[in-house]
Amino acid sequence: MENTENTPNPGTVEDTAREENSSSALSTEPIEITPLPTESNQTEQLITEEFHTELVPPLAEDQEDHEEELAAEHESHETLASYDQMSRSELIDILEKVVKEDDINVIKTTIALIKVAFLKKKKEESLMKYEAALGVEGEVKEEGEVREELPQEQDALDVKFNEIFNIYKANKARFVEEQEKLKNENLKKKFQIIEELKQLIGSEETLKKTYDEFKALQERWKNGGMVPRGEINNLWQNYHFLVEKFFEKVKVNKELKDLDLKKNLEAKIALCEKTEELLLETSILKSFKKLQKYHEDWKELGPAPADKKDEIWERFKNATDKINERRREHYSRVEGEQTKNFETKIALCEQGEEILTVKNESIKEWQEQTNKVNELLKIWKSIGPVPQKVNAEIWTRFKSSLDSFFANKKEFFDKLKDQQLHNYNLKVELCMAAESLKANTDWKKTSQELIRLQGEWKKIGPVPKKHSDKIWKRFRAACDEFFHAKSSYFNNLSAHEGENLNKKNELLKSLREYQFSEDKNANLETLKNFQREWTEIGHIPIKEKDRLQNEFRTLVNEHLDRLKISEIEISTMNYQNKMEHLKSDPNARRMIGREKELLINKINKIKEDVNLWENNIGFLAKSKNSAILREEFEKKINKTKSELKVMEAKLKILKQQQV
Repeated sequence: MENTENTPNPGTVEDTAREENSSSALSTEPIEITPLPTESNQTEQLITEEFHTELVPPLAEDQEDHEEELAAEHESHETLASYDQMSRSELIDILEKVVKEDDINVIKTTIALIKVAFLKKKKEESLMKYEAALGVEGEVKEEGEVREELPQEQDALDVKFNEIFNIYKANKARFVEEQEKLKNENLKKKFQIIEELKQLIGSEETLKKTYDEFKALQERWKNGGMVPRGEINNLWQNYHFLVEKFFEKVKVNKELKDLDLKKNLEAKIALCEKTEELLLETSILKSFKKLQKYHEDWKELGPAPADKKDEIWERFKNATDKINERRREHYSRVEGEQTKNFETKIALCEQGEEILTVKNESIKEWQEQTNKVNELLKIWKSIGPVPQKVNAEIWTRFKSSLDSFFANKKEFFDKLKDQQLHNYNLKVELCMAAESLKANTDWKKTSQELIRLQGEWKKIGPVPKKHSDKIWKRFRAACDEFFHAKSSYFNNLSAHEGENLNKKNELLKSLREYQFSEDKNANLETLKNFQREWTEIGHIPIKEKDRLQNEFRTLVNEHLDRLKISEIEISTMNYQNKMEHLKSDPNARRMIGREKELLINKINKIKEDVNLWENNIGFLAKSKNSAILREEFEKKINKTKSELKVMEAKLKILKQQQV
């Protein structure tokens, strides 16, 4: 027999907030509560004069689970503020307390909310680590990221959270197992009620007793609890059939029927008022969840008076329709916002890809482009979710641009760092050269050399920032020390020149009075020492310079003639003095090396020329003119051999030098 009153059918909702999934986006619209059509006049006429309880199929048990999960999903967007303010450690503490509750139905929504907050907090922390690793802040800091798709590594808090959550899952599994046992027991009880209802229909007891027993069976059925899903429809149809059979048999008196109808009407009016109050609820999901409950309550109520039945049903249906309309508008708005977010993120991807095409050649250009990339990432974070089906794809595209940019930046700065390190080494060498000259009193030559070093310093590029000030201060200190000494010297030049004049006069006197020995080498070394000491004495008054220099040179030559020291020995001695003086030059090693190379080349060239000339003499004919030519060649060869001996002596001196 058909149902006697129009009853809204709550339908089902899309499974968008499973306990094991913390996704926050609703990508499609759930199925709404949809009222059933008005029943036929035939059913209405059949039970018009009979008192009966309205019969509507119960809500499927899995629909209840869907609604619970949907609430958790929605709460993760609308009422999760308190959990969002907590740390992962605090969330773990709450979770640890909540899982101690035995009733899974009481805590499962709370558990889902805690997990959503925990995973969200984990993603935010992973985002911060990602930005620090790529160097989004600072000179080489890069990069960037969106919390919903970041790779996550487990830490101690993750492990502890999973351990506690596994306790909940184990408790839930036991709870489900117990519920299944309970459902089977409820099934047996309801089959027993059906058997008792069959017996009641065939009973010959009085109407009062029969009615009381029927009401008791109804109450037992109502409170009988849930049964296995596969048995719901069959069980309900059997019960519905027997109840209708009971109403066909039992003729309840009009007063009792009217009283029951009146109570049902009052209860339904109260449900209508509660449903209409839901229109003021700001939370779409909360209002929808409560509407589900009100529909369940409506099903449990019996029929209203025939003259009020359609009116009260229309009132309840109208309120339901308005809530459904609000819900449709809400999800339509969410879908529109997600589509706009998707379009905005596509534009950000295009801007990121355009930045990759820019070729940056300087630190300033890289910093400007980094600021742009950081701004793109900041905007990306401020944009809400996109449709779930394209979320991973659009993030991968954007992240690919970020990764490529920061990889290119890292490569540039790695090369720059190597170049700066090379520049640092060059400047260290300049510092060492300047420090070797700072005490030199050859003012003119040293000044020129330091100025040259300063010019080289300017040509060298930047050094690592942490060394920049220190290396510059070191170089400048060496230069300043020399120029301050030079300035001080020339400020007191007349006093120094007078002192040097006395030193040279004393040296001339010592040279005149010196008694040389019979050892030629010792005498030569003595003369070399006199000349070296003469050279090391600084400036003297200009008017005395030429006179003293000529006097010293004449005296040295007289000693050389008297001691019979050859031109080669003299030249060698002068050359050695020159090389000794060169040792104080900061570039002495390089200059001596170059001098040695030049001498070797000259010696080899002279030897080749001598060999050639000696060969040519053998070809000259024996004639008067050829004799003259031969004599000239021999003189040239002898002179060249003398020069060769001088050069070989110089080369020997160079090889003995230690710089």
